[in-house]
Amino acid sequence: MALLLAMSSGGAVADGAGWPDTVLARTQALALLETFNADLLGHDSATLTLERWCAAHGMATPATVLAYRVRGRDKPLPPDMRQRLDVGADEPVRYRRVRLACGDHVLSEADNWYLPNRLTAAMNDQLDHSDVPFGKVVRPLHFRRKTLSARLLWSPLPAGWEMRATPLPAGTGRLAIPHEVLQHRALLYDAAGHPFSALVETYTDQVLAFPLPSQAVPTLHPSVSPGQGRGR
Repeated sequence: MALLLAMSSGGAVADGAGWPDTVLARTQALALLETFNADLLGHDSATLTLERWCAAHGMATPATVLAYRVRGRDKPLPPDMRQRLDVGADEPVRYRRVRLACGDHVLSEADNWYLPNRLTAAMNDQLDHSDVPFGKVVRPLHFRRKTLSARLLWSPLPAGWEMRATPLPAGTGRLAIPHEVLQHRALLYDAAGHPFSALVETYTDQVLAFPLPSQAVPTLHPSVSPGQGRGR
């Protein structure tokens, strides 16, 4: 619980888990965010994608994602998503806000509107009374995901950096990463093609909260000239 309270203040700036503020580190961070974004876009379950990411980067053992409920912050369903969900005037819509955490890392803060009449009673009970992520609860529906938008909320490199003479960091200090780095808006459809959930997922700086490998540059032995050994 202390973890969730510590992570609840949006807009905070993290120190990039010790990432140096260098051109190389910024380029690596951008490449990782783009890779993470592509992984999310290529799979229907964001929860399983987060677990793979967490495991691959040694962020927790076991790399299991839990959904910590945030109560008392009900939000209305956005009008465009209501239309896409084809919700009738009398059809109930439930709202669930969660923080998806893997170990000590809150990787995502998600707003989820879903249609309980299109889920089973067991699914609704689990969503009401457990910390199981939504994607795992509704897995028996064999759902597919349709992404409406995906955008980086922060870029480690400024726009147009490759065309400008603006100097980039010289390597002093730590890379300041804002709390929110990526946002997806999506719909979930069951196997029959009926929409049953609308999502707004905001991914946090914690997706980069792992140590960088050594950035030492290999050097040639003094007794070896640059061209020696070629052609063997």
